[in-house]
Amino acid sequence: MYKGAPFYQPMDIGRKYVNLPPKTIVLPKIGAIELNDFPLLLAPMEDVSDPPFRALCKLQGADVVYTEFISSEGLIRDAARSVKKLDIYEKERPVGIQIFGAKLDSMLRTVEIVEKSKPDIIDINFGCPVKKVVSKGAGAGILKDIDLMVKLTDAMVKHTDLPITVKTRLGWDHDSIRIVEVAERLQDVGCQAISIHGRTRAQMYKGSADWRPIAAVKNNPRMHIPVFGNGDVNTPERALEMRDDYGLDGAMIGRASIGNPWFFKQVKHFLKTGTHLPAIGLADRVAMARRHLEMAIDWKENELVGVMENRRHYTNYFKGIPHFKPYRMRMLTCNTAAEVYQVFDEVLETFSEESTS
Repeated sequence: MYKGAPFYQPMDIGRKYVNLPPKTIVLPKIGAIELNDFPLLLAPMEDVSDPPFRALCKLQGADVVYTEFISSEGLIRDAARSVKKLDIYEKERPVGIQIFGAKLDSMLRTVEIVEKSKPDIIDINFGCPVKKVVSKGAGAGILKDIDLMVKLTDAMVKHTDLPITVKTRLGWDHDSIRIVEVAERLQDVGCQAISIHGRTRAQMYKGSADWRPIAAVKNNPRMHIPVFGNGDVNTPERALEMRDDYGLDGAMIGRASIGNPWFFKQVKHFLKTGTHLPAIGLADRVAMARRHLEMAIDWKENELVGVMENRRHYTNYFKGIPHFKPYRMRMLTCNTAAEVYQVFDEVLETFSEESTS
């Protein structure tokens, strides 16, 4: 039986609840990659974190970006969709490619394939709660077999010179939260950083993220690798809370950035000044949505595919505009860039800056 760090207990709570000494500023590092104080990481999100979106987030202040998660079995089969996800560009760096799987041989072969794309980091997904992933023992499914989780990480660390990091959840369910032990064991086999989503697999994305177990990992005196928090970082105030009240090394941001790549800049400004940047005006929203579509078409090298796959972002780019539904529905049915741009122009003509503030 493992004899290291104790299991997480509900009493192991965050920084604002316990008498911890003032935080000493030590800039986090992932391997040899030096990061800023409290870096902001773009989470790997399926059908979202593609090169165009990553580039936009990087321009707006994301310190590290991650690809969509990539199936190890898909890469081995040379599946076109999986291989396309390996595309990365110099302007994204540092960038991590995230992979998932549960078979040791497949994961090691995947590392060799991924290395050819020359990422800065290889991240292992041990947290995806989706049934089709979990049913194969991958993603959060591996939280039922911690020994295998550690074995896979150990083997991958030994198989590459690139830093290996892990993204995971608190546990399979509330009764099996062992994240303090899990993080320590992953660190012991060479994991260079860990990002922890503050929910169990049983929760999926329901309820509130619990950052207290993540703080317990960070406050474990044996931990020396960066510990990043994930889940419900949806306002600059929450990022500040994660930094100052829970003492974490950085925040991994997901859904809050969809249709809002400015979120990284907004958070950094708030952390530095304690004040909010002005709300994003309509002209800037339209310009960003237009640029995003242009980049998507260029990357896909197919106008129709670029237009269709970018549809998921429109609701978020124009969130909060009253009576916007007719325009959104038109955007979702356009099949050419010219049609989408026409709707953008009409939006600019119809809605005032005041209606978006």
